[in-house]
Amino acid sequence: MATEDAGIYAREFDGIDRNVQIGVASSKVLRVTFPETPEDGALSEHPLLDRLEAYLTATEEDGFDDVQVALTVPTDQRRVLESVRDVPFGKSIDMDALTRMTSGLSHEDDADLETVRTALRENPAPIFVPDHRIADGPGATPADVTERLRSIEGL
Repeated sequence: MATEDAGIYAREFDGIDRNVQIGVASSKVLRVTFPETPEDGALSEHPLLDRLEAYLTATEEDGFDDVQVALTVPTDQRRVLESVRDVPFGKSIDMDALTRMTSGLSHEDDADLETVRTALRENPAPIFVPDHRIADGPGATPADVTERLRSIEGL
């Protein structure tokens, strides 16, 4: 992605019966949402939307590992979301495993488990930070979209 791609981009995808809207700045994804109607002025052409289309139609496996995401969340939550990005396409883990693999957090500490839940719920970039791969966690991805993403990845 180039810096000149900064803006809001959206496209409706039949595979999930929704729009996916992405905010991009400084070559990084800032936010992913699933609005009923895209923002006024949102453009429909962007290479990431093309990749999403291939992924959502199951014509191409894509873990989106190379996509840069600007995680402007508290440090502990950012570490959790970075760990989520380490879960590969087609694999699923539970919250206990996610907590264990996140530096500085303990799966035995209630406050740390709440940090993990909060990070997943407030994930600013679903799909690119694949909260749908966390089997028993809350996520920012709508439930019906999570179900479809899990199906695409064979989870």
